Amino acid sequence: MKATGVVVEYNPFHNGHLHHLRETRIATGADIVVAVMSGHFLQRGEPALVSKWSRTKMALEAGVDVVIELPYSFATQHAEIFSKGAITLLDRIGCESFCFGSEDGDIHAFDNTIQFIHTNQEQYDKYIRDFIQEGMSYPSALAGAYQRLEKKGSVIDLSKPNNILGFHYVEARNRFSSSLKAYTISRESAGYHDEHFASPSIASATSIRKSIFADGQNHEINSYLPDSSVQELYSYKDEYGSFHRWENYWTLLQYKILSSSKAELQDIYEIEEGIENRMVEYAKSSVSFEDFMTNLKTKRYTWTRLQRMLLHILTDTHKENMRKRHAHPEYIRLLGMNKKGREFIHQQKKDLSLPLISKLSSADQKAISLDVKAAEIYSLGLQNSSARKKLLHQEWSQPPIMI
Repeated sequence: MKATGVVVEYNPFHNGHLHHLRETRIATGADIVVAVMSGHFLQRGEPALVSKWSRTKMALEAGVDVVIELPYSFATQHAEIFSKGAITLLDRIGCESFCFGSEDGDIHAFDNTIQFIHTNQEQYDKYIRDFIQEGMSYPSALAGAYQRLEKKGSVIDLSKPNNILGFHYVEARNRFSSSLKAYTISRESAGYHDEHFASPSIASATSIRKSIFADGQNHEINSYLPDSSVQELYSYKDEYGSFHRWENYWTLLQYKILSSSKAELQDIYEIEEGIENRMVEYAKSSVSFEDFMTNLKTKRYTWTRLQRMLLHILTDTHKENMRKRHAHPEYIRLLGMNKKGREFIHQQKKDLSLPLISKLSSADQKAISLDVKAAEIYSLGLQNSSARKKLLHQEWSQPPIMI
């Protein structure tokens, strides 16, 4: 069976994802689509709207054949490490290719861009250092350095978020000499960070989440999601009482910051350059997570980077532990599959170079400890104690979802 992979968060699964899924099958000619999906916490350092189990159901109902989890140690990282974990897992599970959405839509331009940067690496790195010294954030420095280089031929726009991720996917594939073939398709209508609906049927996940929290009935989102996703969202809200957002965790984060010493905060992953001092200062006076972030934000630190720092404080994730875990994936955790997916997994099992986890109790507990802790913290975002207990129990008791 010919398998292709997609790297996803599905927060939540919407019509743009459905378009990507359908076009991926056409472009790659694959029999099987494997989605490597972030768990309870995401690349931008925020909690997923609904649990990984709920998002797995959405994916399977929409036509994904296999869903595996991208571990916390990769899912909550900047693009380079995030991509390394995702592409490695797709390679290890036996995919022949992967396909990503991009603003550019031309895979040859991605290959050209990687070659162009490698050819001009010394000057590129110098521009990055200069921009950072001027106080730019790292992503802005990368984009600025790229713009400074005199480009020739077909290259991509590295100021666009999906182009950036795609660049790192292809680069990750190249770095560990994988035989995975890369494909890309153009994103439809909505931009990655668009906060408003700009199309009758396709919208960004950002605008969908914004609408969900603004409209308790969620009626406005129905035309932007498959019916199965809409139903799953309603079911989750009914079963657990609420969706997840940073505000749900604000008092926990505030307590953690104010009860920790400066030395303890400095030991948290990604905390550097004295940012812990601003965190303590504004944790004392801020009345909400939004208020705290607005006060904390500086030119040097992007909103996303700050959220990742705060997430690692919330989960008490230390530098040494995280660095050990993101060297390379240590396991493949299976979240769900359909009938074709079961056949594929059965076919691949004997040749896998990483342990396949279908039951948490049988896993190497040290290797998976960050994901377990993330699930424990994620459950605290629910107000109802029985809902928290139920969600946390699911982490240990839920076998791979099968449809």
